[in-house]
Amino acid sequence: MAWTYTTLTQAIKDYANTSETTFSNNISNFIESAEDRILRTCQLPVFRRNVEGSMSAGTQYLTTPTDFLAPFSLSVTSNNKQSFLLLKEVAFLREAYPDASTQDEPKYYALFDNDTFMLAPTPTNGYTTELHYFYRPTSITDTADGKSWLGTNAPECLLYGSMVQANLFIKGEAEMQQLYEGQYQEALTRLRNESAGKSMQDSYRYGQPRQEAI
Repeated sequence: MAWTYTTLTQAIKDYANTSETTFSNNISNFIESAEDRILRTCQLPVFRRNVEGSMSAGTQYLTTPTDFLAPFSLSVTSNNKQSFLLLKEVAFLREAYPDASTQDEPKYYALFDNDTFMLAPTPTNGYTTELHYFYRPTSITDTADGKSWLGTNAPECLLYGSMVQANLFIKGEAEMQQLYEGQYQEALTRLRNESAGKSMQDSYRYGQPRQEAI
């Protein structure tokens, strides 16, 4: 079984037993919420990406890619030497380097907000960066062919995750909510186990997908 946006939309209507206009207009929101939940709780190896870029001298912040979901590693290259930064909390960076004007090669980074990393110390020049991160793939609601990796490879997870949101929307019975959540968690566990096995392949041999510099 694999879903396209059209078949998944119809399945959600069938499971909820309603085609009411307001409900139908919100189906894409149910699906996108389910996708986001899956991606945030099960960081799949297939959704890893590397991107090269550069820091700005005297600037404490670094913009994340538009499809950024979570960091795996961030490194800087100086004098042909690559060094990996340590991920810390913003509070740690501010306590360790209270004066943002103190500049050097960064040693730490933190998630400042959804779109920005905070660096410490503030970079003294435009160091080359390499970010290895988990990215948010295009939603099945937005793909040109109505297909997606989750729709093809994690159909049960996507369906029941969507039904959790749909049942909340229609204020469905608590028993059904519990059923959908249970089915979702079972499907998520299978997805985690499958992805854990596939992630054992050698990343140096198979490589990671890359995109243009930010």
